Amino acid sequence: MAREIAENIHERNKQQRTGGNPAKLNMSLRASLQKLKQNIAQLRETLNLNSAQRRIMQAEANRRQTLVDDLATREAILNTSFKEDISEAEPSRSCLMTGANGSRPAGNPWLVNESEQTRGLRFGEIKHQQQQIIEAQDAGLDALAAVISRQKQMGQEIGNELEEQNEIIDDLAQLVDKTDGRIQNETHRVKLLDTKSATRGMQGMVVLLLVAIVVVASW
Repeated sequence: MAREIAENIHERNKQQRTGGNPAKLNMSLRASLQKLKQNIAQLRETLNLNSAQRRIMQAEANRRQTLVDDLATREAILNTSFKEDISEAEPSRSCLMTGANGSRPAGNPWLVNESEQTRGLRFGEIKHQQQQIIEAQDAGLDALAAVISRQKQMGQEIGNELEEQNEIIDDLAQLVDKTDGRIQNETHRVKLLDTKSATRGMQGMVVLLLVAIVVVASW
């Protein structure tokens, strides 16, 4: 649209120089410039929305922002050229197509950083291509989200398993403590029994000795 407007401005100026009546062309140019301005505003709004919702990567958002800003600058140049008096030096067609300094070639001045993938495509084709890219990015994000969700689930399962293992270890520790207490009690009882058995053995020997003394004395 911007290229067509630039060509029409050049044609309008040509008609003015040759004494033609560019009234109809001027009317068409005003409508086209207004439409171009609206389209640029819509592009900017859509870009901001897609960037805010992270439908596109930040680097791609910055690239598109540069393209929109460049297009807005050229829209302003076209508007100024349209309003200029014909008595002034007419900006050349190449100037309209390249910008004020004329430093850039006019292959497609409105998308100066346009990639080879989109060059020469119509708007509908570019939109369809971008939609496919967005869908591919969405599919990749969905796959990544599924992987992250699965890893989160695995982490939760591992955490639950660790909690169960810790509970088992705590139960075993309590059982070991109880068993150790019982062992100590039984050991103490065994020692007491050994002591009592030794005492009774000594008493029995004393009794036998006394009996022997009595028997000897009686002889």
